[in-house]
Amino acid sequence: MYLPRNSFARGAVALLALSLGACSSTPEKPETADNSSSSQQVVQKPVVQPKPKADQAQVVSYGGKGVGHYSAGALSGDFAGNSSLLGFIDNMVRTQGFDRNYLYGVFSQVRNRDDVARLWASTSSDPGSPKGWNAYRDRFVTAANVQRGVAFWQQNAPYLQRAQQQYGVPAEYIIGIMGVETRWGRILGKHRVIDALTTSAIVNQRRSKFFFDELKNYMLMTRSERMDPLSPKGSFAGAMGYGQFMPSSFHGYAVDFDGDGVRDLWNPHDAIGSVANYFAKHGWQQGGEVAVPAQVSSNTYANVPDGFKVKYSMSDLSRMGVAPKYGKGSSGPVHLLALSTVPNGYKEPWVGYKNFYVITRYNHSNYYAMTVHLLAQAVRERVGK
Repeated sequence: MYLPRNSFARGAVALLALSLGACSSTPEKPETADNSSSSQQVVQKPVVQPKPKADQAQVVSYGGKGVGHYSAGALSGDFAGNSSLLGFIDNMVRTQGFDRNYLYGVFSQVRNRDDVARLWASTSSDPGSPKGWNAYRDRFVTAANVQRGVAFWQQNAPYLQRAQQQYGVPAEYIIGIMGVETRWGRILGKHRVIDALTTSAIVNQRRSKFFFDELKNYMLMTRSERMDPLSPKGSFAGAMGYGQFMPSSFHGYAVDFDGDGVRDLWNPHDAIGSVANYFAKHGWQQGGEVAVPAQVSSNTYANVPDGFKVKYSMSDLSRMGVAPKYGKGSSGPVHLLALSTVPNGYKEPWVGYKNFYVITRYNHSNYYAMTVHLLAQAVRERVGK
């Protein structure tokens, strides 16, 4: 979910408006060209102070001051005098126990990102993006990405195995999410998270409340995890780490999976546990199918409602001449997935199960969830487990 620099990525803004608030809001990653054959990247981690041997309630008792020697008597900088930000600061002091001068000091150093503002001001509807399912899939499910996914699995096998055992989520789907979101940490975002969230909260009037809520959750995260609030970097909308969690998702689902006392989404081990926990809490069915190709006896399926928002029973699909080609299926409703191909207009039929729907809780897109599924399966096949 990075700042778009081409017409394909600009079109992700429309999807962003619909799906922001889960983890990542869009699978597009055009900010950084991915031409290197290396499977690893040096990740710039946030500045984290050693966490005291205390629970979070005791951490809050530091007079409301977080990490960093920030202090000012008034709000200055790019947002000096901004009534919305001043109101936010006042609320954080009143309801969350922050020190006012500390917040003045922090937000006086926050920058108004003109590139983020221009993005939210855009009203274009994606006139130049590759059209259809095949083009979308082929951006992510590539031989190079499969190999990188295999390398990530090999490098982090003990944590992936433990996550699978603890949360019931197969390792390949954790890998699939991280591959689509950040290419396993290769492209984590170049915007300071606090700049992105503050700019978005002030310039995006339609979603101002959402972004101020995310900014609140971000400041609470940096305080509880002892992070310098001006240090972490992420996407243009404030998504963070290997799995591109928004700050609210951090508080709902992030876990300290390596036991060092800090929930750090820029740490691949904590990110593995956090993605697995996210899926588990959204109802992942252990051992259940995700999606399988469908065999069809008529073209009826192409003219009825489809997608993750529409629920059918297997008997409903049967009446439409649709049946899964293989697999044991899963309990509960199913989804008819008719993925449009271009230019021939054919709709590729699939049957999606509960776990497919769970993936869409991460990003509200049929294409996204199917791409995660196919990348996950390709990596598992290469690993041979």
